This record gives sequence, structure tokens and C-alpha cells, in this order.
Amino acid sequence: MAYTSRKYGNNVFETAEGKFDGKNEWLRWKFLQQAEREGRIRNLRRQVEFELIPKQEHTEVRHLKTKDKIVTVFDEHPVRYMADFVYEKRRAGFNHVSLFAQTEQGDAVVKDSAVEWWTVVVEDFKGVPTDAYILKRKMMLFLKGIKIREVKKPTEEI
Repeated sequence: MAYTSRKYGNNVFETAEGKFDGKNEWLRWKFLQQAEREGRIRNLRRQVEFELIPKQEHTEVRHLKTKDKIVTVFDEHPVRYMADFVYEKRRAGFNHVSLFAQTEQGDAVVKDSAVEWWTVVVEDFKGVPTDAYILKRKMMLFLKGIKIREVKKPTEEI
């Protein structure tokens, strides 16, 4: 494990599992991994990218000596948000539904069954929110309907 300096006053924390934006973010990763092992969450991923605005480009005609050529010209880079962690969390409680099963004689039988519901959580471990982050957070909610969960402590409950 090693530290290297980075902008915004935080340090990159390098481990065998990759680079983290500080030791507390790494500790959060370890906490979430334990929660996944316990079955409280599933599909844990880190550094998940969301494209908010695609790259901007246009086409134009270039007049060459012997022919005209249509070319694509780059205007702007895409705007992306990189989530620290994404996982699925079990919703509180179960929804009971009745399922119909058919017997060998063709009779319909009602069976009660519990259905688990899972919700996707996009999480960002935040110290001080930057202006760029705040704008991307608002874009995630407006464009994608995703509210980012901001976490400040490594062991904050899920």
C-alpha cells in the first residue's frame, strides 16, 4: 500500500486491488465487500462509468483537388460521471405474490411465494464536493433518474 499526492488535497491509496482516492475510500470498499459476503448486497462493482452527454461532432465537406470528401470533425469530449461504487441492495421486506402452478391433471394450484426486490445503489465516497461533482450529480438525477448516495464514513450503514 502506498500513497501518492493528487489534486483536491487527497492522496491516491494504491493497493493490490487497485487505486483508491484515499484510505477511507479503500476502507469503504472493504466494508462493502464484507456486506456482499454476508448477502446484504450483491453485484458490487467499483469505478462504474456513466455517460451523461455523448461526444459532440459534426460533419463537413472537404474540397480536395479531385473530389469532395465528407469528414467528421470533433467538437467536444463526452461528459462522464465515474461512480465510486455500484451495488444492488435488498429492499426492506418481501412482496408476497400468488403463483399458479399446473398439476399433472391440468388443475391450477395457487402457491404463495416471497419475491425479493433489489434496488441499484450508486454510491460516491465524498470528502468535499467539488463544483464539477455537484453538476454531475444533478445531471445524473435529471438525465438518468439516478440519485447518488453520498457516503462520508467508511462504515456508514447501507
